[in-house]
Amino acid sequence: MNITLKQLQVFICITQEKTMTAAAEKLFLSKPAVSMSLAELEKQLGHPLFERKNNRLFINELGKQLLPLADEQIERSKLIGTLFSDSNQLNGKLAIGASNTLGNHLLPFLISDFRKQFNQSNQSLLVDNSQTISEQIKEYELDIGLVEANLFDSQLTSVKWLQDEMVIVCCNNHPLSNKKYLNIEDLENQQWILREEGSGTRAFFINHIGRKLSHYQISLELKSTEAIINSTSAGLGLACISKVAARHALADKRLKLLTFNLDMHRDYWLIWQKDRYQSPLLKTFIDFAKQWKLPF
Repeated sequence: MNITLKQLQVFICITQEKTMTAAAEKLFLSKPAVSMSLAELEKQLGHPLFERKNNRLFINELGKQLLPLADEQIERSKLIGTLFSDSNQLNGKLAIGASNTLGNHLLPFLISDFRKQFNQSNQSLLVDNSQTISEQIKEYELDIGLVEANLFDSQLTSVKWLQDEMVIVCCNNHPLSNKKYLNIEDLENQQWILREEGSGTRAFFINHIGRKLSHYQISLELKSTEAIINSTSAGLGLACISKVAARHALADKRLKLLTFNLDMHRDYWLIWQKDRYQSPLLKTFIDFAKQWKLPF
């Protein structure tokens, strides 16, 4: 059996892109070259690796077994290329995913500190909701994710990271803004500005507040925390967001903090593909993130 790195690269790329055409464009190869490479790999293994439906390729169970092994071989081949270089082994590119609150408010500081300490500045950052980040990690499109929700996925390793506090906020002239003592009943029949489905922030609201209410209305669903802050400030409803994300709007009095006798703490999580080979760069970043402290 003579499996080549090129065949494994093509296999991984098809897994991510789902079509021969998209994989060929990403690899800067012709479509026939990609098709031939996959055919040769499947011939050597004696098994198909994908189910083909409507010109799209979906990885099958055998392909899923091969994927972590192929990824490890590619990562180890990159290490061989740097083994005798004068620089350290933290070469390569780290693809990081972060949910919106973390990506917009914490990750810039984490990445800055990592770059300063290790002199390694080749990272990409995708900011999206927790569910999207987890799916891209499982597809090997991202190396690591930092998210607001514990997703309880058997394909992922989840490690509790930092703790945050959620807050309920309103505009300055909201009827609740002048009430000194608030309880959960005060939140009945209120308009709420929420994040979209798949967001850890939305999941926190549903699980910790929404379930306690007999009736509430969703005024808006928005993907951006800043858009939620501005909409709340404009009087379009209440919001439940991270205190870290709200700190500037609270400081300049665009928002009013509503105080409740509720446990509003939540955990942030580090997640990565359970079977993925951890390169020195990925392992170093994980270890660095685990000991990192908030700068504010």
